[in-house]
Amino acid sequence: MRSAVDFNHFNPSRSAVFRRPWREIGLIGFSGRRSWAGIEASRRHRKHHAVLLATLATLTLLPGCATAPLVQGSALSSYDGLKQSDGKLTKSRLQVKKEQVAVAKTVNIAPTAFPRSVAPELTDEQRLLVANAVNRALCINLSDRFTLVAPDTPADLTVRAAVTRVTPTDEVAAGVSVATSIGASFVDASVPIPVPRIPIGLGDLSIEAEAVDRTGRQQAAMIWARGATAFFSTPRASKTSDAYELAGAFGDDFGKLLNKGESPFEGFNIEIPTWQKVSSNMGLAPKYAACETYGRAPGIAGLVGGKLGLPPEWTDDGPKATRKQ
Repeated sequence: MRSAVDFNHFNPSRSAVFRRPWREIGLIGFSGRRSWAGIEASRRHRKHHAVLLATLATLTLLPGCATAPLVQGSALSSYDGLKQSDGKLTKSRLQVKKEQVAVAKTVNIAPTAFPRSVAPELTDEQRLLVANAVNRALCINLSDRFTLVAPDTPADLTVRAAVTRVTPTDEVAAGVSVATSIGASFVDASVPIPVPRIPIGLGDLSIEAEAVDRTGRQQAAMIWARGATAFFSTPRASKTSDAYELAGAFGDDFGKLLNKGESPFEGFNIEIPTWQKVSSNMGLAPKYAACETYGRAPGIAGLVGGKLGLPPEWTDDGPKATRKQ
């Protein structure tokens, strides 16, 4: 038994009982014991960390992006002078005559070619959807510098593109990724858990395109390829999911090639999108009437549909000629 002297010299700050870090005071009740709320919060935090670590461990064993080889077709008028110019996620070979492109004012866009032999697994409607997404992206991006005119109207430059390879998206894997992501949204958000896409069955896209002047001489050309990634691609339950999304990325890169007259993968490439590009991508009227040929972007419906994993066929009405009335 302690003497009175012992009690008089008792210092709580030096006692082993009180050496617990004060940051845990939220877990301690007035009785000195952990409250049930504190225990439950601690258990949830450990569970969330375990799920996160397990997810990251799984991803380290799987490839994070689809391999996308450059596939050369036969749509370009010339393949001479193309030089390798890769980005972080993109492979490309390109050439551009900066001086000649700089003096051009008007552009028209020929319908993108997407032969059935390139992706026989896709339906005619799905191939049309991807080809139209390429044209729409080109039209929106090129509107930043050029005046876009109808395809049958003469222009300083004519842009024509052809799809040379598509690896369809695995619909089952994409569906599981969507379900996992939606399920995670119902988990306690106090500890956000990133849910990357399951890196299985990722799609890819390869396209070649050129810009020719009024005499048919090639002024710019690009062979382009990119694959979907586990962290940055939106999974949708459709074989066209990744090709459809990558079509927009191609339009952005080829647009920069012509707008700046140089490779979009060299130098400092971060830029603020113009208002016309933002509004057009949100489904509002495009800057030029010629872009209405390819229909308006799905906008909010497309964003919501992407979050829910809906096929792009459900949210994109396609070119104006086939739009639902």
